[in-house]
Parts: sequence; structure tokens; C-alpha cells
Amino acid sequence: MRKLVIIPAYNEEKNIEKVIVNLKEKEPSIDYLIVNDCSKDGTVNICNVNNYNYLDLPVNLGIGGAVQTGYKYAYQNGYDIVIQHDGDGQHDPSYIKNILEPIESGKADIVIGSRFITGEGYQSSRIRRFGINFLSKLIRMCSGADVKDVTSGYRAVDKKFIEIYAKDYAQDYPEPEALVAAAMHGAKIIEVPVIMYKREEGQSSINAYESMYYMIKVSIAILLYRITFNKKERYNR
Repeated sequence: MRKLVIIPAYNEEKNIEKVIVNLKEKEPSIDYLIVNDCSKDGTVNICNVNNYNYLDLPVNLGIGGAVQTGYKYAYQNGYDIVIQHDGDGQHDPSYIKNILEPIESGKADIVIGSRFITGEGYQSSRIRRFGINFLSKLIRMCSGADVKDVTSGYRAVDKKFIEIYAKDYAQDYPEPEALVAAAMHGAKIIEVPVIMYKREEGQSSINAYESMYYMIKVSIAILLYRITFNKKERYNR
């Protein structure tokens, strides 16, 4: 099965080299693609100097657009599994094999790398954990998907959902909404434990003051997706 690691990157000049070195060391046989989301720092220069595999977006699309670009690339080039991997150093590629196994064995369509199953490693701030727990309950209510770490960007999807996400992917704070979309399309979703690390360099796209705004906006997006999905289903019938 052909596998591709998608690494969205925006202003990750201090992290991207460590991420790729670590990935190549732990999973040298898996292809990767950095999607440079119009970084304003030296991210693209580092990619050029080190001859990394990357796409350079001409305008900033945000995390959702960058990830969808990776899915479009994977779909057009015939990949069977995509692994999403952050470019900030928080994800450990040692867990890729654990995330892949349920898809390779046919147990799941989508696998989420979850920091909350064992409670080890970086657990995020208290306010973010509150928001994540709220979104988890909302997603379960709206779609039936029982996922604890709904904002985890460390995940893998099979070929069916590569095509679905290549055509339609949430653009703003996409991880929770992407889970709802998958569940509404009948995905088998499971979580596996991973250990994540706190960002060492650079700045997160969501600071503490934006967390409440994030939760409200994503909650509305989830509810709207559920409503519009049901309308589309009735129309298609």
C-alpha cells in the first residue's frame, strides 16, 4: 500500500528540519509532502537547501486548505493511505506504525492518534482540554463518533477518505469538522494512544485567548455540517 505523510507548514523554519530528519529516521520508506502555506519566514528556503519534497502555495490558505492540498496530491498520485503530521515537532513519527495498523488490517477507515487514552506526554492547557471535551460530546451527539481527542491533527485515513477529503475538507480549524464528515459518510473511526510534545519553537496558530472563539466557531460549523448533510442526503434520494 502506498503511504504519504502530509505535513502542513506555516512559519516553521525553526522546526521543519527536525521534523523531517526525525521522520526519515523513524519511517524512511514512507513518502512525505510538506505543504508550505505561504510562510513568511525561511521555511521554503530550508526545504530548498535540503531538497525536501514540498509544495509551495502561492497564497495562504490556512490549515484546512494546506491539508486539503495534500489530500489532492495524494488522490491524484494514487496513494492508498495518508498520514497527517504536524510541522511543529509535536508529533512523534515512532507512532506512525501504530496509527497505520488498524487501516492496514481493515479494522478502521480513519485512525486518530490520541494523547488522552493513556494521559502521557503533553496534554494541552486546561482551557483547551475543556473545549476538546465539549467538542467531543457535541460530535458524539451529532454523528455518533466517539472520539476523545477530536482536535488531534495526528491521524491516518484510507483511500476512500483520501478522495472525500480531496474534494471537500473543512477550511478553518478543520479537525473536529473533518471527523463529523467522516462519521456521516459511514467511516469506522478508532483512536490509538500516542505521546505528543509541547511545541519547542515558533507560535501556535491558536493562543489561549482564541480558544473560546475556536470552540464556539467549530461548534457552529459542526451543527451546520450536520444539518446541510441531512438536506443533501434527502435531495440525493
